[in-house]
Amino acid sequence: MYATLRTLAWYALWASTALAAVPAQKYTRCGTEAPAPELVAAAQSMRVDPEAYAAAATLNVNTYFHVVTTAAKQGSVTQTQLNNQLAYMNRSYGPSGIGFTLISSDFTVNDQWATGNYDTEMKPKLRKGTYQDLNVYFLSDLGGGLLGICNFPQNVSPGTANFYRDGCNVLAQSVPGGTVANYNMGGTATHEIGHWFGLFHVFQGSSCSGQGDSVGDTPLQSTPTNGCPTSKDSCPTATGLDSINNYMDYSYDTCYTQFTPGQATRAKQMFAMYRAGK
Repeated sequence: MYATLRTLAWYALWASTALAAVPAQKYTRCGTEAPAPELVAAAQSMRVDPEAYAAAATLNVNTYFHVVTTAAKQGSVTQTQLNNQLAYMNRSYGPSGIGFTLISSDFTVNDQWATGNYDTEMKPKLRKGTYQDLNVYFLSDLGGGLLGICNFPQNVSPGTANFYRDGCNVLAQSVPGGTVANYNMGGTATHEIGHWFGLFHVFQGSSCSGQGDSVGDTPLQSTPTNGCPTSKDSCPTATGLDSINNYMDYSYDTCYTQFTPGQATRAKQMFAMYRAGK
């Protein structure tokens, strides 16, 4: 009996040690590609002469949510969570004069589409609305450790490949109440939608010189933020601290609190240039 108890105790210790040795899943906040030179040039022109570019005082975006899961994860994201995601988006963009109206949500089971590797097949089947309408795809098995990826605005024609490619792919369990530790309050969708509006990362260019993200009121920042530090200054010779609370940094969701007034204006300028009425 004592031998059995010792054996059980040893096994329990071994099991707990083995589990502790398994590293926690590491995620990459964003897989969005660098903005095209045309978009960078437009952003820099808007910074130099903002009055030359139209921007509505307020903006409301029709929004379509698409949940795509594997068969094994069917039902893992609920409509209530999607409603909470929409509420998070409206809270984060509301001070900037931007709001979202959810037109519809749909749920699809497709093991291939759920990985994010079949966009050319998935998006033409699921996408709704025009180029000024937002489509967000919540994928259960988005690969590469990515939390999200989105497409910057560009000049497109309806029905083309780039028209259908538009929209944001977001790891499904990053929605409010999801299972992705540190990234399950809804911040990933808000971050990716920033790119959809034409906003760059606050550390764009990874340098303490130059134009940075081409927005006048975001300090130069050379590195993305990891976690939620109390303060960070990657460019000590430049004015201002790193924008650790900005939705366009890589911080934990708990750290996110703001877009700057300059980013708010830029998002609406880009929308007017590339998306409005298209």
